Amino acid sequence: EPFEVPPHCIPIKQDVTQIDWAAIGSEVQFDVITMDPPWQLATNAPTRGVALGYSQLADRDLLNMGIPKIQKNGFLMIWVINAKYDFALEMFQHWGYQMVDEITWVKTTVNRRLAKGHGFYLQHAKETLLVGKKGADPPGMRANEFSDVLFAPRRGQSQKPYELYELIEKFVPNGKYMEIFARRNNLRNYWFSVGLEL
Repeated sequence: EPFEVPPHCIPIKQDVTQIDWAAIGSEVQFDVITMDPPWQLATNAPTRGVALGYSQLADRDLLNMGIPKIQKNGFLMIWVINAKYDFALEMFQHWGYQMVDEITWVKTTVNRRLAKGHGFYLQHAKETLLVGKKGADPPGMRANEFSDVLFAPRRGQSQKPYELYELIEKFVPNGKYMEIFARRNNLRNYWFSVGLEL
């Protein structure tokens, strides 16, 4: 079945280490940026038998991304795994953000049960999105109206819930949105989507 890009989406298929962030930033500054980094894992058996399905990126390459060039004010949201929680906080600090909140996605099945997956010590049925902020609030931001917990079905490989994008679009209505390390199954109208898996 052919893939159709949403008509009002701007997808850019490119390695994030090769992007001219300054050129993008000279044209548009984003109110909300989300990213699901392809974390490089350091252990001998990092996935415990689970296929990753993507290339990993070294920490230094993540830090070298030109995030400050595309956002002077607004929110940066980073999907994080337990092993990279501290490093995600370092990313915020490196780029001039303060962590202000986090959103928890509780994964459910079609029968509304917990969709549990592999973990190191416990089975995982959630993902965590750290929320950093710098500068002024985006215009029209609707503070303290939405929950920090999403109950939403687990869908495709690495696919994030539609409900998260809807929350962001309500939280910062008519904003300028970017997703870094985007995938085809997450393309959305009115989002600028960058990644190698488009």
